[in-house]
Amino acid sequence: MRASELGNLLAQDAKAVAAHLLPNGKEQSGEWCVGSIAGEEGKSLKVRLTGRKAGTWKDFAEGGSGDLLDLWREVHGLTLTQAMDEVRDYLGVHAPRFDGAAPQRPHIDKPKCQKPQSWVYRWLTEERKISPEAIAAYKIGEQSSTAVFPYIDPKGELMFVKYREAGSKKIWAEKGGVLSLFGWQAVPENDRYIIICEGELDALAWRTYGYTALSVPNGATAHTWIDNEFENLQRFDVIFLSFDMDTAGRQGLSEVIKRLGDDRCMVIELPEKDANECLMAGVTEDQMASAIGSAKTQDPDELRQASEYAEEVVSEFYPGDEAEEGIDLPWKKSHGLVRLRPGEVSLIAGVNGHGKSQLAGHIVLGAGRQGERVCIASMEFKPRKWLRRLTRQACAMTLPAPDYIRAAFKWYQDRFWVFDVTGTAKASRLLEVFRYAAKRYGIRYFVIDNLAKCGFAEDDYNGQKNFVDQLTDFAKEFEAHVIVCVHMRKGESEDKPAGKMDIKGTGAITDMVDTVATIWRNKPKEKERRKHKAEQEKIADAHKREPFDESEKPDALLMFSKQRNGEEEPTIALWFDPASFQFLGGPNKKPFRYVQYSSAGAEGPEIDWEERYA
Repeated sequence: MRASELGNLLAQDAKAVAAHLLPNGKEQSGEWCVGSIAGEEGKSLKVRLTGRKAGTWKDFAEGGSGDLLDLWREVHGLTLTQAMDEVRDYLGVHAPRFDGAAPQRPHIDKPKCQKPQSWVYRWLTEERKISPEAIAAYKIGEQSSTAVFPYIDPKGELMFVKYREAGSKKIWAEKGGVLSLFGWQAVPENDRYIIICEGELDALAWRTYGYTALSVPNGATAHTWIDNEFENLQRFDVIFLSFDMDTAGRQGLSEVIKRLGDDRCMVIELPEKDANECLMAGVTEDQMASAIGSAKTQDPDELRQASEYAEEVVSEFYPGDEAEEGIDLPWKKSHGLVRLRPGEVSLIAGVNGHGKSQLAGHIVLGAGRQGERVCIASMEFKPRKWLRRLTRQACAMTLPAPDYIRAAFKWYQDRFWVFDVTGTAKASRLLEVFRYAAKRYGIRYFVIDNLAKCGFAEDDYNGQKNFVDQLTDFAKEFEAHVIVCVHMRKGESEDKPAGKMDIKGTGAITDMVDTVATIWRNKPKEKERRKHKAEQEKIADAHKREPFDESEKPDALLMFSKQRNGEEEPTIALWFDPASFQFLGGPNKKPFRYVQYSSAGAEGPEIDWEERYA
């Protein structure tokens, strides 16, 4: 939650907050009056209690002013970040609890360098026109003819180091660092706005012009740094984005704006390619101030001219060799028939005990193997239970060794996150956490297991419909894919597959989603297997007993009754492996080890996916 949002929450009860901070004050004509920040009696400092300006204050004697968050900071002598932490506790509002990969920590030594004095100093000041004050503020170092750019976090810890040969474009980085933003060492601790640019020299140039800026570590289109800086940027009400005025810079803006918030990101248009080129070209301070004043939010993605889609439509007719967006299901025979695409919602339906959750877990592993991040909200099981089954599937065995389990969880890191709620979760909270996950971690695949645990009564059809409608909006907004497990109505028998008309709840659910699949467990085959086993056990000579023919009929059918953006609605025959909980593409296929591991502690050889498994 940003600084202005906390200030607005405090303003909703401005009188109580003012009295809490300044108990010696008195209410007069809609204002809380005291002598000063120290809190003595008087009338020099006034806090507006009502109306449009409720929560604003001004010290007419000393000149201070701001909102109630600023007042909290001034009264207690805190930094802005410290004040925000205290106010969150006071209001009882906190960021969502989210289990995922632990924050990365650097393994890097402090570089051996000195303050720029010779060639590096001349290059920065004479060629690049950087001011000595900016060089000092950003703690730039010098190693012979090399400039050293230290990436220091807001707490003063060295996170990353980049080097650049003065006068050339030769750039390299120290190993063991964490990709983060450059320039925190120069950011005033109480600022509520910041400029983010595309290079260290641009940050120094902005400082030379009189503004503080941070720089991304590795260009406009790489966004790993957002994972590590998301919380640090929460304090800023306005983020000015000053990316290079080239194709890469413009392409990178959209993802950054989506992750950091389109309501606070403003795009700066510069007269030259970047801030440092402006500085070298003689662009004035007034011109740079005008560029900031003219900064705009990015046009809504929803408003575009039809003509802009020409090449995309051509590619729809003539796909070429480019891979289609989304992920494949785990079985080779489904490739080209079914795909889980960004911006879509899918339903997996099934009768209790027919394998919906196991199938969802199997798809999650496939997504992880294809490089996607997944968030799982399984309200039917505690996280450790759901992850136990997922680990059995990942390791392809009933009882993996403890070190193998730990290796699996190492593989999960940066792939899988868990929404840690067991029981009934409110749909609004689930969506809130999903939005946070999409912004904070760039997660694109989400699983809800299942709809019945999202806080709706069985007959609350409007609530279910509205929630699924919100899921479709969420999927489109974040280019995400949401898988929702749903129950089937109880029929006369489980011996025959059911269809989409048998899904519990309102029929509008299947109308709104993009893909509908039903998993059916072959109960007649299971009865035949049990009958065959009983008959064979009657034969005294074990050598004369015949095995059951597993190949004749599948163990399960995965039936697609809707695929809005695909041309097929296939039925996929699957065979179930009880030891690994995996569904296999054929009776002679073997379970696939998603996590390769050997008892020696090293990863084992990669197993051929198509040959062994699909």
